[in-house]
Amino acid sequence: MQITLQIKCPTCLSGNIKKNSCKVDGKQNYQCKDCKRQFIGDHALSYQGCNSGITSKILHLMVRGSGVRDIAEVECISVGKVLRTLSQSTYQIQPKQSYYESLEVDEFWTFVGNKQNKQWLIYAYHRETGEIVAYVWGKRDLATVQRLKAKLKTLGVQYTRIASDLWDSFVTAFKNYKQAIGKFFTVGIEGNNCKIRHRIRRGFRRSCNFSKKLENHFKAFDLTFFYINNGFI
Repeated sequence: MQITLQIKCPTCLSGNIKKNSCKVDGKQNYQCKDCKRQFIGDHALSYQGCNSGITSKILHLMVRGSGVRDIAEVECISVGKVLRTLSQSTYQIQPKQSYYESLEVDEFWTFVGNKQNKQWLIYAYHRETGEIVAYVWGKRDLATVQRLKAKLKTLGVQYTRIASDLWDSFVTAFKNYKQAIGKFFTVGIEGNNCKIRHRIRRGFRRSCNFSKKLENHFKAFDLTFFYINNGFI
């Protein structure tokens, strides 16, 4: 029985590979002819954290509601590998349109470290396309809503109507726009809040999963929002 292994360079994904002697433990060493990277094939790895496809798998599990320790346990890798993959991710959303007839805005409560360290997410959502257009982090106050309004302007986003609940900060910040005020007009974004809580473990209600570092907290939401808007990582 003959088994054929297709080996690609983990750095440049080139298939132009050659054998390059053996490691001290007897495992076959390979070298990429294009970028000169030396590596061991995935089939011979002792630690799965070095697998060429593990980064993509970690990111996909994160946006499907898995926690850091859950991923480490299932994939037989270290917690540090999972956290390092998250901290090195650089996902940012960009508006897909320059004009939206109507945007819904709402606030989303999270915390970092303990429940006294609240981190409020305030964002704009387009119901027709299911797109998260822009978001900011801060306190639950008028200044943070003003920063969201300024970010929409910086991104070149124009809109005719803003739908929000009865919170005074939304009413005041967008007073120069046509407004639809009340829970009836924010059904779309309230449903999206539920989706976020299902997609990201840090957003679960009544859960022991939470971020200990502010940077990782923001990175996790950046990753999830990119996935919600685009459907891929």
